[in-house]
Formats: sequence, structure tokens, C-alpha cells
Amino acid sequence: MDPSSTYRVQSKSTTSNNGSLIQESPEGDKYIDLGKKKRATVRSFKGSTFVDIREFYGDTEQSMKPGKKGISLALDQWEVLRSSASAIDELFAVEQKKK
Repeated sequence: MDPSSTYRVQSKSTTSNNGSLIQESPEGDKYIDLGKKKRATVRSFKGSTFVDIREFYGDTEQSMKPGKKGISLALDQWEVLRSSASAIDELFAVEQKKK
């Protein structure tokens, strides 16, 4: 990956001083790599802004294309999900104890 296509943005998290790595696709889209060919992108569509969490396919960074599997969250939905992070962490912990 070309180092000029990535840069660090200071995280707005109150619990960490680490930055979030924002990458840029060859098409100019900025995204957060979630691993396993999944990306989070903020984009506009028909005048509304969404957080798009989507699975991508392809062999190389230059050939990555968005797949059908994914979800787009409007700002109000994103805020509910973000504010529910602690509850989701608790649910993860409960499920992990079952294993």
C-alpha cells in the first residue's frame, strides 16, 4: 500500500489517545479498514449522509469492489449504535462465557 494514501486522524475517543487509521481507496473514498475485507465509510446518498459498513471483494487493493453484504446507518441510527457500545460489549462478554 502506498504510504501517501493513508494518514492518521486523532481519535475523538475519551478513553484512548490512539489515532484511527483512515485509508483512501484508489477511487478517493476514505474508509476505516475493519479487517476481513470489511470497511466503514461515511458517504452521502440522495442528500443524506450515512455510515456504510460493507464487505468488499477482490484480490488486491486496486481491485476491491463493494459487495451486497452491508448496512447503511443514518446519523440517528449511528448515534444509537455508538451510544450502545457498552451494552454491546456486555452482550459480547456474556456470549464469550458460553463458549
